[in-house]
Amino acid sequence: MKPPKTIPDYIRTIPDYPHAGILFRDVTPLCADPQGFRLAVDQLTLPFTGQKIDKVIGPEARGFLLGGAVAHQLSAGFAALRKQGKLPPPVIAQSYALEYGEATVELSEQAITPGDHVLLVDDLIATGGTAEAAVALVERLGGTVVGAAFIVDLPDLGGRKRLEALGVKLHALCAYDGL
Repeated sequence: MKPPKTIPDYIRTIPDYPHAGILFRDVTPLCADPQGFRLAVDQLTLPFTGQKIDKVIGPEARGFLLGGAVAHQLSAGFAALRKQGKLPPPVIAQSYALEYGEATVELSEQAITPGDHVLLVDDLIATGGTAEAAVALVERLGGTVVGAAFIVDLPDLGGRKRLEALGVKLHALCAYDGL
């Protein structure tokens, strides 16, 4: 009998995508497999079970899939963090730096209530720009990000350190060195 699969067993590494020198960590096979998806959702949820979590925020697009499932498990609401122009008003926006330029994300003004305890959930933490923008938006609406959960951490890119510097407890299911 072979041992049960672990999270890294489901993750595909694609060299030189989307650019030369990048090792893309693809969680699509994990999400497509019923046992893999259940394993990921359970492991993302476990450290926060029993804590007060009012809302889960998930960045577009895999954060919607994972965050919605985690919110369900925690009996919490879900807030979608969208790319600029994708939500109806009223919204609040936060811009952040990319490697070559800038991006902006938005959150509905009704998504977070003052005093909400919020968990950030996404597939991957790399440089941390999107996650840092999410934290800023939640705080502007009066909420507190009590933790962040990711399937993959790419620690060499510094996102974990950026979030931890903001006081956010970070949980990742696996980590990969390099880009």
